[in-house]
Amino acid sequence: MPVAPITARHDPAASPAWWLALAVWLLAWLGLFVFTDYLDLANRALILVLASAVSALWLAPWVSIGACIVAMLAFNFFFVPPLGTFAIDLHAHALLMATMVAVSSIVALLMTRQRRLTANEREHAFRAEQLRTFGDALRDVDDPRAQGARLQEALARLTGSSVALLLPPASSMQSGAARIADGDFLGDVDENERAGLRVSLNESQAMGPGTGRHDEQAAWYLPMRGRHSSFGAALIRVPADLEAAAAVRKQAQVLCDQMGAALERFAAQQAAAAAREAGQAQALRSTLLTAISHDHRTPLATILGAASSLHDQADRLSPEQRQRLAATIVDEAAQLARLTENTLQLARLDAPGISLHFDWESVEEIVGSVLRRARQRDPAHRVRAVLAHDLPLLRCDAVLMVQMLDNLVDNALKYGGNSAPVEIAARCAGDRLFIAVRDRGPGVPLEWRSRIFDTFQRVGAQTGIDDRGADAPARRGAGIGLAVCRAIAEAHGGELKLRARNHGGCSLEFSMPIGAAPTRAEAEITEEPPQ
Repeated sequence: MPVAPITARHDPAASPAWWLALAVWLLAWLGLFVFTDYLDLANRALILVLASAVSALWLAPWVSIGACIVAMLAFNFFFVPPLGTFAIDLHAHALLMATMVAVSSIVALLMTRQRRLTANEREHAFRAEQLRTFGDALRDVDDPRAQGARLQEALARLTGSSVALLLPPASSMQSGAARIADGDFLGDVDENERAGLRVSLNESQAMGPGTGRHDEQAAWYLPMRGRHSSFGAALIRVPADLEAAAAVRKQAQVLCDQMGAALERFAAQQAAAAAREAGQAQALRSTLLTAISHDHRTPLATILGAASSLHDQADRLSPEQRQRLAATIVDEAAQLARLTENTLQLARLDAPGISLHFDWESVEEIVGSVLRRARQRDPAHRVRAVLAHDLPLLRCDAVLMVQMLDNLVDNALKYGGNSAPVEIAARCAGDRLFIAVRDRGPGVPLEWRSRIFDTFQRVGAQTGIDDRGADAPARRGAGIGLAVCRAIAEAHGGELKLRARNHGGCSLEFSMPIGAAPTRAEAEITEEPPQ
């Protein structure tokens, strides 16, 4: 059902209230006949003047003036001597009749003018409220295209006719493009109307009746203009009886421009976000290349030197020397593998749209894998585990969880002191699982605690906390191990925090929510195939 335009809805003159005016005139004439013996001629004439003023609240000006003239002639016929004729005996009566018509006409015109002013004020208030409401709706959404139906409804209510919209597709928003070859159409449109919407969009100009461009069209084509270009268009089929068409078209254009400005801001935000992501990705690639070229050079040079010695001087080396060179190659290759794995994992976790291989895993098995790998690197077996007895299954990517804990343990072995133990503790508290890797080293300076998880930040390299003893463990790396740990924690919906311990050392604590563990039957159904 078509919606009535606001001009018809807010203009009292267009409402069917003529019967109220007729009732006022009938009451006035009834009063004239009832009070004929009690009022003189002048006072009876005032009854008609009052009826004319009251009826002007509902009648159009020319109708009100016509009613005044007819009432004056009837009054002359029935009440002004000589009765039953239109002749006037006295000049005073003629003056009375003329004054009655003049006063009634002036009152009718003034009432009509006041009524028009009131209607205009209501119209302006309605349009201002419409703009404010639509502006608030655009402000409260992330994507203005979601308010397309609201704009369509507002334009339909404004004009009382059907409305169709051309909105930009998501691809143009992400690229920041203002001109589009096609888009998302909201409403029923044929091929000619689609073409008109595209022309209005690409030329950023209104078309249709009263616009000076293609006035022969039966609809308005209004662009959704932004500051620099248009980002959509609206089609409004103009009804033939639309009053104040220019004012309505102006209001409709302002609504469309509100949408255009919001779409332009959204496109700018999308373009800025894309540029920022591209810049961050480029910066990450550049930094990774720098780290690889710098931090991989030392182990490669060591491996090359040891391998060359074994190759060229094997006959002159003692078994102990060959054993040391082979051990050096193994240690440096393991270090190189760790650097490479962390670098590639960091790049992978920072990529958009990453998908992890989640499955229900045992915390005990994950910690056991970490212990086996750590004890291979630490002959003193300083790493131990303290696990609660009621640990549930954890839905996670087991490979990433092992890598995160392995990095944390490796970090604790390097900076926790030569003989201090390293502890892996796991417990549940409420609906969260906590896994902590603790050491008794010198700890992390206060000014570094907020930056320790940032990429390419190495505390020991800049604070001088490394002890340079002969048995000090090697503290080499690109400074990305803890950054990878934080990325893995966030990918699992958890968080990784640093907490200083009371008697020295620090505790790196990972926490994540615990999901409802599946039954055995559910686990068999939902278990993912091996990758």
